[in-house]
Amino acid sequence: MSGFSFKKKNKIKYFTIDRFEDTGVVDHLFTTKDGGMSEGPFTSLNFGLNIGDLTDNIIENFTRISHVLDTSIDKMVLSNQIHETNIRIVKQEDMGKGLIKDRDYNSVDGLVTNIKGIALVTFFADCVPLFFLDPKNKVIGLAHAGWRGTVDKIGGKMLDILIKNFGCELDDILVGIGPSIGPCCYTVNEDVVNRFNTNFTNLNNVIKSTDEDSYHLDLWQANREVLKEKGIKGRNIIISKICTSCNNEILYSYRKENGSTGRMAAIIKLKE
Repeated sequence: MSGFSFKKKNKIKYFTIDRFEDTGVVDHLFTTKDGGMSEGPFTSLNFGLNIGDLTDNIIENFTRISHVLDTSIDKMVLSNQIHETNIRIVKQEDMGKGLIKDRDYNSVDGLVTNIKGIALVTFFADCVPLFFLDPKNKVIGLAHAGWRGTVDKIGGKMLDILIKNFGCELDDILVGIGPSIGPCCYTVNEDVVNRFNTNFTNLNNVIKSTDEDSYHLDLWQANREVLKEKGIKGRNIIISKICTSCNNEILYSYRKENGSTGRMAAIIKLKE
């Protein structure tokens, strides 16, 4: 684990990013399985909507995590992920959408805001959570990067929005690459490799061939390459190196559990 800390509060276990904590301007976390109400394959801190869990359990799980973050569920804004690269700039009127209010948006794999108190929420069970923070301009973002989002460079698109819409400078932006399936466990076929060959100029550190006509894909390194290509300094990229499949006892893994599993949440908000 590099630059991430494992914590526990009110029986809920979660991860935080040390550099983000040190700024003092955000509350944030990445959840684990532990500390919730859900049962069966969703045991216990599941945040995945529309995957078969009871709504009452999910609402209770959101309520519990809101207490950890010193917020409330009516201040949360949820993504609507479909493995694309659309990013929504979140406004005050979006608070509660996706949880206690209907969403009026579809296909949103990234969220960004500079409004204090709004808690951005995205969901994961192997895909890569990308946390963005500009502590100088006080802007935050989250992105969901599976292999499709990674190959289409959602991380770079988030940086474009931070610069164009919020006046951020690359030297000020911190990016956390959270727990997700690691290169140790993530194998893909040649079709996926061909997609990466189309969008990436150097795959030496991203894809390794196996002995079984498949490939190990390093989504951590791939996203790091996307960020560095845009101009983010390596020192400002924090990679957890926590594999969801290797740590399936505390983290949901869609692949390890053959699709029957819950969802973890990445949450971040600017302190009020």
